[in-house]
Amino acid sequence: MIALVTGANKGIGYEIAAGLGSLGYRVGVGARDAARRETAVEKLRAAGVDAFGVPLDVTDDQSVTDAAELIERLAGRLDALVNNAGVSGEMGPGWVQDPTALDLEVLRSVLDTNVMGVVRTTNAMLPLLRRAASPRIVNVSSSVGSLARQTDPDIEMPIMAAYAPSKSFLNALTVQYARQFAGTNILINAACPGLVATDFTGFQGPRTPEQGAATAIRLATLPDGGPTGSFFEDDGVVPW
Repeated sequence: MIALVTGANKGIGYEIAAGLGSLGYRVGVGARDAARRETAVEKLRAAGVDAFGVPLDVTDDQSVTDAAELIERLAGRLDALVNNAGVSGEMGPGWVQDPTALDLEVLRSVLDTNVMGVVRTTNAMLPLLRRAASPRIVNVSSSVGSLARQTDPDIEMPIMAAYAPSKSFLNALTVQYARQFAGTNILINAACPGLVATDFTGFQGPRTPEQGAATAIRLATLPDGGPTGSFFEDDGVVPW
């Protein structure tokens, strides 16, 4: 079994790679930074994971094409794709992105990674996924992308005018892919890792990267006939 995890050199992405590796997957560690990528690969190998590095910038067409060609040469197919790479964009005090003062370049950058990067990577990997017996795609999202939770007065959430809508867009996009894949063996879902203590959150959050990775790992290894086009967290489906 072959998996590719984007943004896998650290944090939740690394733990997704480690978890899939512990289940016997050969794991491609997708990351832009060469030194961090190779450090992650070495660490995974030391833990017994069959890992290999995949130079990958999800915002760059040629980089994504080259990554698909590398996996083609090394493995010939792809059983699981986890679109984990993501950015928050510049935040103000209190982790706030004020929509009334939002820099459009920040918005473009966030969408290019969190949305267009997922489309770019997924579509490039589809020929490899179609060769697998039970291909799975997981888009790592966030509960801040839930319109139900964002509009619930009893749930406190920061205003994140670039990041949160990018995850709402990603969730909607996941549904569109699921509709397109209807009647095929490809299952695609979104995963919410929860508030995880990583450098992405300034190491604020009650959950460990291992806990944050659990839902994505479960969705990447769903049995045939499992759910598709849904948004999950540990306790089940996230309200949309």
